[in-house]
Amino acid sequence: MSGLGAGRRLPGDDVLPGADVVLDRMLDLAGTPEQVWPWLEQLGKDRAGWYLPHVVEMVVPRSRRAARGIGSRWQGLQVGDAIPDWGPGSPSFEVLEIERPKHLVYWSERARSARRGVARPPLRLTWALVLEPRRGASRLHLRLRLDLGHPAGPLATYGGGLVDWLTVQLLGGGLNERLRRLE
Repeated sequence: MSGLGAGRRLPGDDVLPGADVVLDRMLDLAGTPEQVWPWLEQLGKDRAGWYLPHVVEMVVPRSRRAARGIGSRWQGLQVGDAIPDWGPGSPSFEVLEIERPKHLVYWSERARSARRGVARPPLRLTWALVLEPRRGASRLHLRLRLDLGHPAGPLATYGGGLVDWLTVQLLGGGLNERLRRLE
């Protein structure tokens, strides 16, 4: 499944060239790449969280709400740093590539439990966040590439695509709220 900008090569594309699923999303953000970058760099579990709009965060327990400001303790990512993620086990993202304030590429390999007694290959993925200037604002291109170890079925393609779309829309709404507060 692909979306806008799918034909364009992005950083990290060469890591999983034969990905079974590629999800592309674009967000227009209310800040320059230099203003947006610190927010992207601090994303993640046990860090600044995953930004949601205020109205959505009100139903999230306080301990799980995302930061509303930039925290210096979450800045300074380096290649090789591990960022915890949600999910079974102890999944994490590893910083694969970083070029401030242009792009950040994460890599992850996650073990999967056997299904009906048959071992399954690990899930491998890359997640690229690419910022581009847009007349005093920014466009964020997010590309998630998944290697499932087998061709993706309709549930992975369309169900996963819907979840990804919703997640990115919420992230964009929450991030824009935070950026507008800085104006």
